[in-house]
Amino acid sequence: MKQIIKKFILIFDDSICRIIVKWFYPQYKRQRKGYMYNFQIIQKYFFMQKIIGFNRGVPWPVDFRSKILGYEYIKKGIMCDPGDNIGIYINAYGGLILGDNVNIGQNTVITTTNHDIYDHRKVSDKKMGVIIGNNVWIGANCSIVAGVKIGNNVTIGAGCTIRKNIPSNTIVIHKDHQLKLIKKRKYIWDYKKEVLN
Repeated sequence: MKQIIKKFILIFDDSICRIIVKWFYPQYKRQRKGYMYNFQIIQKYFFMQKIIGFNRGVPWPVDFRSKILGYEYIKKGIMCDPGDNIGIYINAYGGLILGDNVNIGQNTVITTTNHDIYDHRKVSDKKMGVIIGNNVWIGANCSIVAGVKIGNNVTIGAGCTIRKNIPSNTIVIHKDHQLKLIKKRKYIWDYKKEVLN
């Protein structure tokens, strides 16, 4: 009996729920198996985002405790939903490019612009932007400031403040009041072979 119910739920999820997710989140591109079911996306994000209105215009799932400013200036790849975790703050008015398979941990801040040094109410004329490559995992409580470029296959440990460019194939950790960069082996999982939702 349990298997019949589970099979019915999966058929319902792959048909009706998938259509709803595609309709309300046109830029949601995740693997069909191994992440979240479509009904879980609706359950976790839909009511607070699309009905109540937290980050309503963003065309991918965003947690209601996160804030995305300037989502129209974000270019993102597949398997990347900036703001889908708790407490993420992104100011993308300076331009934000996110590669494929980028995961952002809780309470992370990404800013792509600075304030005017004479009038703090205004944004600086310099639009510096942030570029984050493919296969990047950003741990919880990180800060990434304007003008930074992060390469491919990078893991950033929790609590790091990224103020300078990070080369590809690197692990970044916070050690003794400074960042330590450790070389990392190539990425193994071929995410481009996954069937997307």
